[in-house]
Amino acid sequence: MAIRVQETASVRLDEIYRYTRDRWGEAQAETYITGLFAAFEQIDTRGVISRPVPAEFGVEGYFFRYERHFVYWRRLSNGDIGIVTILHERMHQMDRFKEDFG
Repeated sequence: MAIRVQETASVRLDEIYRYTRDRWGEAQAETYITGLFAAFEQIDTRGVISRPVPAEFGVEGYFFRYERHFVYWRRLSNGDIGIVTILHERMHQMDRFKEDFG
């Protein structure tokens, strides 16, 4: 099992890094991104508590909260975990999620 950061999630990670760096400094940005990746690694062992994506989103997948963000992921056809997107708690989840899932 591998963690696959999909394209939209990669873009979001870059945005999170830049925002955090500009606001609180490079050390804090590194710490936050490292923490996110550590949380990704805990998905398969249930080290983070994931919930199913609500039915109204119209996709199969799961999400968990990491500090101020929600991480959305799904199991890929080969069994790997695909990180689909990462949204800040203040973002309108439904609109952004539909954009990111395509």
